[in-house]
Amino acid sequence: MEQYEPDRLSPAQVAAMRRSFTHGRAALTRRSLLRASAGGALAVGGLGTLSACGIPPAGKTEGGVSSEDRSKEEKEVSFSNWTEYMDIDESGRRHPTLEAFTRRSGIKVKYTEDINDNSEFFGKIQPQLSAGQETGRDIIVLTDWLAARLIRLGWVQKLDPAHLPHAFANLSPQFRDPDWDPGRAYSYPWQGISTVIAYNKKALDGVEVKTVSDLLDNPKLKGRVGFLTEMRDTVGMVLLDMGKDPARFTDDDYDAAIARLQKGVDRGQIRRFTGNDYTADISKGDFAACLAWAGDVVQLKADNPDVDFVIPDSGYITSSDNMLVPNKARHKTNAERLMDYYYEPGPAAQLAAYINFVCPVDGVKDELAKIDEDAANNPLIIPDKAMQALSRAFRSLSAKEETAYEEKFAKLTGA
Repeated sequence: MEQYEPDRLSPAQVAAMRRSFTHGRAALTRRSLLRASAGGALAVGGLGTLSACGIPPAGKTEGGVSSEDRSKEEKEVSFSNWTEYMDIDESGRRHPTLEAFTRRSGIKVKYTEDINDNSEFFGKIQPQLSAGQETGRDIIVLTDWLAARLIRLGWVQKLDPAHLPHAFANLSPQFRDPDWDPGRAYSYPWQGISTVIAYNKKALDGVEVKTVSDLLDNPKLKGRVGFLTEMRDTVGMVLLDMGKDPARFTDDDYDAAIARLQKGVDRGQIRRFTGNDYTADISKGDFAACLAWAGDVVQLKADNPDVDFVIPDSGYITSSDNMLVPNKARHKTNAERLMDYYYEPGPAAQLAAYINFVCPVDGVKDELAKIDEDAANNPLIIPDKAMQALSRAFRSLSAKEETAYEEKFAKLTGA
């Protein structure tokens, strides 16, 4: 099988471009937009809106609906992704991995960064999908909670394993079997997102932070602690700290986690709940410690030597952004070939070097080291086996649970 060959740039050139690109986007990452939509839309009635649009309630999927596959006749594929979620060259106009795929396969990629918000994008494609029409897209990238909903609605197609040999072989174990898509029949991760504890060493001034309990209970940190406005990440990390499995918790477990956070609010331990804007708080030292997303921490550490992170022994929450083929896509086979391409070590390494999220591809470390050795040795980008073992996912929620849980969380955070 043909192997990926990157553009002829030296490792030093590629690393320098990555640093320049990363520094330029450090103030506002895609995660801030994504996470705000995941919690905010539901908190203000997003699920009710889905029902009002005539969308059937989530139930067991019967599979997606295919169309005539024109992949052979039309050597193209349409790929919708989030902003700043693809490698770029020094000019800021070319995507080297996509261009290498086209040179090798002859398939032209219509790449569009037209996803800024999960709920907003859902609104774009819902009318076509609910009417059984094509969306004009062959690959879409959605966060796990929305990917799960589309699968349950039967609005995405089952993938053909014969077209995904690298994906099947190289998918990291921690992403292999989510409860919303067992065995990855309908989706493959684009990137993973880890929730960790970030801290500012200077602001801590010798105080030790290793657990969520330290954030909630240490009086020396009163008023200098931050939690996230994303319900799954904040409650999931608290559940883990309580010895509960976020994949199997009960209503009582959830209420106990909310009550624990409420005490932190009432005592003034928690300074505030934030989206991505915690990056400024932790850099300046207004937060001594907070929950944070790994992709941000990589950037923060590069810019500020006082910022570091810790993985609690109780575990950490991992979510994912996922590639799916929507119903009636015109180029399903081409889409699967492109998805599989990003599970080859070469393209996966170049992508990871630029965007700094959790790479879901096993065996990429050696390739990444050729581009950026620091990135290859960073467990926030390439988790080692010990870190993978601590990874936990927040379970899928029913529509009833989602509404109830988000309402309780919104009350806690003042949203």
